[in-house]
Amino acid sequence: MAVIDWYSRRVLSWRLSNTLESDFCVEALEESLALYGKPEIFNSDQGSQFTSENFTKILIAQKNVRISMDGRGRAYDNIFVERLWRSVKYEDIYLRQYQNIPECKAGLGEYFRFYDAERRHQTLDYKTPREVYLEGMEKRGVSSRKSKAVHLKKCLQLV
Repeated sequence: MAVIDWYSRRVLSWRLSNTLESDFCVEALEESLALYGKPEIFNSDQGSQFTSENFTKILIAQKNVRISMDGRGRAYDNIFVERLWRSVKYEDIYLRQYQNIPECKAGLGEYFRFYDAERRHQTLDYKTPREVYLEGMEKRGVSSRKSKAVHLKKCLQLV
């Protein structure tokens, strides 16, 4: 599960789990809110983790965060996350063929650092998600040492 900034494609938080429990999604959500503040809109698919009371009550408690869920079977509603997972699979998972969950978790951590800081995106004018994110903060007059929430107020987040 990953929380990304729709504007920059930056991965804000992620978790790995081999269950459909909501706990790991709640952890990622709480981390992204603590580090980056609340978005105007939080979009996800209709998976049981994201429709669970444990998950939605956190967003509801944020006040003024609109919860958006994709239509059933509508992968294009969540295209940026779908594209992220395609990249993860073809650029990391299938190549490395991890043997266990701890190995996979460590490898994904490395991949997401690469994805944010080094992997250039054609749709981002060949910039990295980190570059676009920081440029967005700069345009809004937010120091990188201040809360990143100001930047994200105009961006969507996806799960």
